[in-house]
Amino acid sequence: MKKILVLFVFIFLGLTSCVQKSYTRKVTLLLDVSGSKNIQNVGIRGENKPFSWNNGITMKVIKKDSLYKKTFEIETGRLCTEIKFTLNGKFELQNQINRKIYFNRAGETVYKATFNKL
Repeated sequence: MKKILVLFVFIFLGLTSCVQKSYTRKVTLLLDVSGSKNIQNVGIRGENKPFSWNNGITMKVIKKDSLYKKTFEIETGRLCTEIKFTLNGKFELQNQINRKIYFNRAGETVYKATFNKL
């Protein structure tokens, strides 16, 4: 009887596990920096992998001094992530909320933004 009870406990714990199913999400970030001067590098920092608040990910130049892009895939069970863009290593939106990027469940997420504007 004790073995059956232990078996039921393990089955119950296995069925009620709080591990979220993760999915591969493709995300493209487009950033307009027109109006900014002396642009040396444009990056992204954030809360979940592949991002970090300590180290930035460099964005690719699409149109010099105007448009930058970064496409990546992320394996996550989350519905969104939080980021801020950086220009020459300095964070945008000082003392303001982070940008939230909500993942498109059906396909690629495309997020368009203007530096330092929500």
